Amino acid sequence: MTWALIRSEYHVADFGYFAGLLALAVVQAELSRTVERLRVRIAGAPHINMTSVWTFGGVLVLPTGLAALLAVLVYGHLWLRVWRGMSQRPTYRVIYSAAAVVLSTLVSGACAGGRFETGLAGSALIIAAAVAYTVTNAGIIAVSVRLHTGARSARALFGGVDDNLLEFATLVLGGMTALGLVYEPFLVPLVLLPVQVLHRSVLVRQLEVAARIDGKTGVLNAHAWHELTQREFAEAAGAQDTFGVLMLDLDHFKRVNDTYGHLAGDAVLKAVATTISEQVRDYDSVGRFGGEEFVVLLPRAAEDDVLVVAERIRRAVQELVVDVPGAEGTRRVRGLSASIGVAMYPVAGRAVDRLLHVADSALYQAKHTGRNQVVSMAVAA
Repeated sequence: MTWALIRSEYHVADFGYFAGLLALAVVQAELSRTVERLRVRIAGAPHINMTSVWTFGGVLVLPTGLAALLAVLVYGHLWLRVWRGMSQRPTYRVIYSAAAVVLSTLVSGACAGGRFETGLAGSALIIAAAVAYTVTNAGIIAVSVRLHTGARSARALFGGVDDNLLEFATLVLGGMTALGLVYEPFLVPLVLLPVQVLHRSVLVRQLEVAARIDGKTGVLNAHAWHELTQREFAEAAGAQDTFGVLMLDLDHFKRVNDTYGHLAGDAVLKAVATTISEQVRDYDSVGRFGGEEFVVLLPRAAEDDVLVVAERIRRAVQELVVDVPGAEGTRRVRGLSASIGVAMYPVAGRAVDRLLHVADSALYQAKHTGRNQVVSMAVAA
């Protein structure tokens, strides 16, 4: 960033644009302090951030060095006024996120040329800069998440569709802000209104999602999973599709709590939930029914495919190693296993409760015939 600041060429207007964008970012952060603190507590996509409105706008109208400095100052203000003291946003994470945005700014600034242009060529540069900004930022954060958590699913690394649509919306607003600064600077403060509305809408959406999620494991809670399965039943009946339900229970989980403590048990449950989610498709649904029992919905799948997935989950749980902190240092929990019961729609039943009953019967048989195995509804019948 220092090198970019030294090498950049400046015009008087650049410093006016810089001051305007920084002022707007500060005002927006102050107006939305409460909303942002709530949003951060339940946020799921680490690279999605409303600051893109200002930092990307800076990419389009500022020399690359000033655009990078703007990102640093915006993040510094957010940390001081909003994120400081929040366990969800420790200092090192803020620094890392700011560094990722600075790098994204430098890369996208190279695409945009550091100058705002109009016409077809200018539009192409803006699109290229937006793509470079998003890919660089998301890629850096994804690598960090992968290294620190071991997550491998696309949703865990890059966020969901809604998350990335939000990022796209902030980039669009950033482009509009840049246009306003160049052609109608006195209208630019009006951008604050859609940014505030978007910010609050994001919080409402995240609260809705949080109400459906099991707080301990991050997968669907029992009520949300049951609702989703009811909808799948209706769709499958109309399309004459088949789908599978897996019911999974960790074997001898009480030993984990007794040996390592309940906090370690919670860490194991979360790791198992993540492992299950990584072994299924993005449109499959994983839920927690309570205790150490999980359930998986596999729509549009034949029985052979469902059994393959169940066996893959069983092996992944068996190979799982969970590091848990303790008074005597980090300890490793290994030797886990799971029993899994399988039921298929419509053979095993045409109602949710019936299908769950068959899956539970298959799970019961798996438990009482050796554990650490998959039993299908055909065996359980």
